[in-house]
Amino acid sequence: MGQKKWSKVDAYVVEKLVPPDAVLEEALAANAAAGLPAIDVSPPQGKLLNLLVRMCGAKRVLEIGTLGGYSTIWMARALPADGRLVTLEFEPRHAAVAKANIERAGVADRVDIRIGRALDNLPRLASEGLGPFDFVFIDADKPGNPQYLDWALRLSRPGTVIVLDNVIRDGTVVESGSGDANVEGARAAFDFLGSDSRLAATALQTVGSKGYDGFAIAIVNRAQTKGAAPAAPEQVPIRSAYL
Repeated sequence: MGQKKWSKVDAYVVEKLVPPDAVLEEALAANAAAGLPAIDVSPPQGKLLNLLVRMCGAKRVLEIGTLGGYSTIWMARALPADGRLVTLEFEPRHAAVAKANIERAGVADRVDIRIGRALDNLPRLASEGLGPFDFVFIDADKPGNPQYLDWALRLSRPGTVIVLDNVIRDGTVVESGSGDANVEGARAAFDFLGSDSRLAATALQTVGSKGYDGFAIAIVNRAQTKGAAPAAPEQVPIRSAYL
């Protein structure tokens, strides 16, 4: 069992469960033509994000890390007509490609692209009163994971779902002191998720066309000032889907 088999199974999943989509295929082609790194989520992962947004009935979505907008399109399509997705991208060139892809997909009316450092833009979102968000997807530079998670909580409400990509790192997440900043960022994310009583979280290992990695998924149990004495978590049900 290895990459060849994982990719073959991914292709089978796509054939059976992810219908052909010219717009999404054009987005990936545009990303490649512009020289963007091929680190978008896979089609099955994109559909997973779409379903998760629908399952929690989200109307406000925050994405940290746009790249070429492939995952953005998947999530924006899951929003109702009055929904809004704010996506943060550091590289202006990436944001320009994403903007064209999002416009071609017909979801530009629901998407707000913010260019610049996420840690500069996140306080601005708070000051503009754009939270709380119902769903947060974090897929940016991995050393920034703890700070992104902290801001995700600040911009959340009880019941908000937070998904963090690339947390398994080909299994190297178990290696302490690896010296790899991305691995250390993944480990820091686990430390954050496991130690903050405002969150209930788990992680799933994944294999497929993108190799061996995984997602962390959390739900916000309650609002709480960080540093306050922990209390028994309140169980917050996910809102009904509007499938």
